[in-house]
Amino acid sequence: MNFYVGCPIWSWKAWVGNFYPEGTKSSEFLREYSRRLTTVEGNTTFYAVPAQKTLDGWMEEMPPTFHFCPKVPKAISHEGRLVEHVGRSRGFIDLMRQLGTRLGPMFLQLPPRYSPKLLGDLQTFLAAWPQDVRLAVEVRHLDWFESPHDESLNELLTGHNMARVTIDTRPIRDLAGEDILAGSVYQSLLEARERKPDLPVVPKRTSDLLFVRYIGHPEIEFNNPYLQEWGEYLISQLRDGADVYMFCHSPNNFAAPYLCRRIYAQVEKEVAIPPLPWNELADEDYEQGQLL
Repeated sequence: MNFYVGCPIWSWKAWVGNFYPEGTKSSEFLREYSRRLTTVEGNTTFYAVPAQKTLDGWMEEMPPTFHFCPKVPKAISHEGRLVEHVGRSRGFIDLMRQLGTRLGPMFLQLPPRYSPKLLGDLQTFLAAWPQDVRLAVEVRHLDWFESPHDESLNELLTGHNMARVTIDTRPIRDLAGEDILAGSVYQSLLEARERKPDLPVVPKRTSDLLFVRYIGHPEIEFNNPYLQEWGEYLISQLRDGADVYMFCHSPNNFAAPYLCRRIYAQVEKEVAIPPLPWNELADEDYEQGQLL
């Protein structure tokens, strides 16, 4: 039973002076990030497989208890059938294994066109996936959320002890409070709403881990009812012995780490989990941290 929280990225200059200390250099972003949160959604691997030198650098920056969750490259997930890329996926897995204890569950995001008609393709791909490497699968075609496809997918993932990703985009579809949002922030909210899928939010644990992607509203207070709901669910899953990974996004990225901090604070009141590393940095006091 472990609870890991993080963001989709670690390299964002606007965090300098709030989430990161004033004067932090871009080369220090991962180090500072991993001193505060406990996991990251490794979106960088979706676009390019890291060179060995890059991977070595990541390992030097991340503490052994930190979990990096690599996103399966789009050259595997978005280019034809999955079975055509089994060999390439094994090469990617072997590279990521070098992270050792820092390797969290990998993340396979399937494109919206990948429908239940390709269930056999998915079955073959998952059967070839190494059992010792955890995997979370996100589907975006709406038919996967309807019977009997919903049940078939859950059974397939359960059989392989793989997680079904839940993505919650409700906060960015709720434009409550748009009258007080600055123009640029409001525009980023609209753009984020267009980019993210509008999918049913039906949490379903199909393995010993839970993998949640929460797309938050840029105004932190508007997230409270959603975070309250998620907190209660995560507490129940942790008490049931699951490992939980929750990744908080926000349209302008600024709010994301503070959403992580808030949901963690809610959960640790009810479940015995280690303090968030961020809160252990007693010599640093960030104004935004007072949002809690």
